[in-house]
Amino acid sequence: MSPKNLTDIPFENAEFCVVDVETTGMSPSTCRIIEVGMVRIRKLKIVETYQTFVNPGMEIPYFITTLTGISNSDVYDAPYFDEIANRVKEFMDDSILIGHNLQFDVSFLRRAFEDCGSEKFANPLLCTLKLARKMYPELSSKSLSSVIKHLKIRNKNVHRALSDATATGKVLLKMIKELKAKEGYKTAAEIIDFQSSPFKEPDYMLTKKKLASDVARLPDLPGVYFFKNSKEEIIYVGKAKSLKTRVKHYFSSTAPSKSRKIVRQAERLGFMTTNSELTALIAESELIKIHNPVHNVLLKKFGNNFFLKVLRQDEYPKVEMARRFDFDGDDYFGPYTNKDSVKNMVKLVHSTFQLRECSDREFNKHRGCYLTQIYRCVAPCMKDFDPAEYEKELDKVYEFLSGKNQYALDSLIAKMKYFSEKQRFEEASETRDLINLVLAQIHKTSILSEPVNSTKVLIEVRTTGKKDFVLLLSGRIYIKDYIVGDDDHFDEALDDYFDNTINYHMEADRRDLDKIKIALNWLIRNRNNVRVFYLKDFQSKHELFKHIQSGLTGKIKRPSKGYQLKDFMQ
Repeated sequence: MSPKNLTDIPFENAEFCVVDVETTGMSPSTCRIIEVGMVRIRKLKIVETYQTFVNPGMEIPYFITTLTGISNSDVYDAPYFDEIANRVKEFMDDSILIGHNLQFDVSFLRRAFEDCGSEKFANPLLCTLKLARKMYPELSSKSLSSVIKHLKIRNKNVHRALSDATATGKVLLKMIKELKAKEGYKTAAEIIDFQSSPFKEPDYMLTKKKLASDVARLPDLPGVYFFKNSKEEIIYVGKAKSLKTRVKHYFSSTAPSKSRKIVRQAERLGFMTTNSELTALIAESELIKIHNPVHNVLLKKFGNNFFLKVLRQDEYPKVEMARRFDFDGDDYFGPYTNKDSVKNMVKLVHSTFQLRECSDREFNKHRGCYLTQIYRCVAPCMKDFDPAEYEKELDKVYEFLSGKNQYALDSLIAKMKYFSEKQRFEEASETRDLINLVLAQIHKTSILSEPVNSTKVLIEVRTTGKKDFVLLLSGRIYIKDYIVGDDDHFDEALDDYFDNTINYHMEADRRDLDKIKIALNWLIRNRNNVRVFYLKDFQSKHELFKHIQSGLTGKIKRPSKGYQLKDFMQ
């Protein structure tokens, strides 16, 4: 079948061959293929695959082995390309050739066919990289890994030929579905033409002069934007690191169908700038709740954070990991960026301090357990137990979670020495690992060293030329010069604290909880742009502001004595 006929038939009847090659380098004139992966697509489904290593007749450079995992031993007994040339050509025949950065793969294949005296192939070429540049202009990178992440496709073995070819095939199928729905394309010929066509502004922009004027006024600053219909009703609210860059994507020829629908209904565009993406996020959430725009169907979900939870509502509190926090009477330390950090903290607390770890059922039996015998618990379950002893142990835990690790180190070092003297080397080794965790100060993976629900802290955020100031006071959140509503009580709340007037403008509510969750999620991912100041370290607002202006982080303290683990291993 001629190349023209191959592209003129409907998608459902066309055959596609996705190809990916791994090579010894970047130039087909001096480098060779070491792996071929191919995927055949028929009736818009993957129906066949082919993979083989190829002996390149030369050494595989170390950096290529590091990148791909393919070593000289993998290709030692593999066929040379001339032994598989016919099979590769058969797999490609009567199909449209697909690849991500296809020109790279084609250049190596053509050189390989030429070297073994095979005929040149003339398959129609369709490059998913070129399509991505047209369809997803908002992506900062159009690499295969970036595109599959954007399209929510998994690729288990990156830089391996068959896995990359399979991922590229799935990308193609999603692109075809999208272009059919948005552009009405029916044949591969239309997509092949589209991949090289010049960018074209949507026609509806020409008829909306006021909207175009509003877009032209957008600054390159963080903030919130809102589309309005002809009745001045807000139909969509969004946030952006850069208002100018973000809103521009709504008017791209490849904008998602939802964006196109919003623009078709919009007559005007409003915006408010903020000092950082953080306050833009919080303002977006608030504005959506206030205006309930028709196109903001679901509020954004924020990534998982992890907390260390102290069950303060129990008579004898335990510590455990929690995926979220609430104003439920318990104390929450965090957030932590990952589950392992919290698990390590819980492990450290259990190993270093003598808090209960048992279930309520075991606790109510009122008898000491194994942990009591190995001095891991002060046994509050016993009927003659003094509650003050448990409170002292709990105070030590709070000190440790606030960053004071002296007691924990002393306790663990004493345990390690004891186990070593008793020749219990496995337990000594485990204790040594715990000491290393303390020395690594893994608690610093958290933003706050006080419980989130009761912390009294001022956070400075700087991502642009201007700064944001966020105040957390016992579960309430205040933002300096907040742009939504007229309830900016930032200065009053700060005065209340330093005047010892416990007012803080009412108790924390659901609105505070939502705002704090958004803030913590952003802060933990942008910690390098944040400075934290604990109010207890300052005598007055004047002293606090003076310290902030000095450019220092937190209150200056005398450093505690440090330990080197090697000092205790002699």
